[in-house]
Amino acid sequence: MDKATRTELEAAAFRRLRDHLRERTDVQNIDMMNLSGFCRNCLSRWYQEAANERGIEMSKEEGREAFLGMPSAEWKEKYQAEASPEKQAEFEVAFRENVGER
Repeated sequence: MDKATRTELEAAAFRRLRDHLRERTDVQNIDMMNLSGFCRNCLSRWYQEAANERGIEMSKEEGREAFLGMPSAEWKEKYQAEASPEKQAEFEVAFRENVGER
């Protein structure tokens, strides 16, 4: 497989994941991070970082909006549930292990 085709397939898989996570609003970011070590915010950050590496200026919020399909404040208001203290504690560990110190 040539590099261009591989890149197209990877991009298609990413778009499908993005669309799936837009539809699965019942899945909370904190649960994703606690179970897998990444969440929608991580994916949007990776998108932003890839843009920045290519000389495209993109803020954290612009990256989130590109991934979520709406401003992150709107996403949080519509879909983010309050996390239990236990989930928050798990998140702190998962965040440190997978992202680094806050």
